[in-house]
Amino acid sequence: MFLYSHTENAQIDAILTIGALIGGSAGILLAILLFDRKTVKDNMMSRVFIVCVFVIQVIILLMVKGHHADHITLAFWEFFAKYKILLIYLAVINFIAFVAYAVDKVNAAKHRSRIKIVTLLGLAFVGGSVGSLLAMYLLRHKTRKDYFTVGVPLIMIMQVVVIFYAMNTGG
Repeated sequence: MFLYSHTENAQIDAILTIGALIGGSAGILLAILLFDRKTVKDNMMSRVFIVCVFVIQVIILLMVKGHHADHITLAFWEFFAKYKILLIYLAVINFIAFVAYAVDKVNAAKHRSRIKIVTLLGLAFVGGSVGSLLAMYLLRHKTRKDYFTVGVPLIMIMQVVVIFYAMNTGG
């Protein structure tokens, strides 16, 4: 919060990006949770980036520490066939995300109350990244905002890493 109020736009984002990439994502995330929980458009991209990097770093740490199966697999369809409920959840949340973006697009065109940015990104984060990305480009909505055009694909990458790790935990 102090850095955002005392630096020009984008300067703090560069500092946070570098800090997160060199391993400081946990500390930055803790500072945000303790001191600056208010989300605004100016800090949205850095928040999305920090959370995604944190999740990926935790998974890399677990893999390095040996918390994985004896052999690494890329058999995504076998994994989803085994855990059909996860596939159903992902289908439902992606549908909900697509509909939320569509509703927001209609509301924007009719100058009505909009869906909050954090809600749209939250839907992407909890599994609806494919639906979010499809809605963005099929409906041409939120395609000029970097926290969507960069954030949603980054969330998607994070989700692929999480699924890859879940597939390879030996469970």
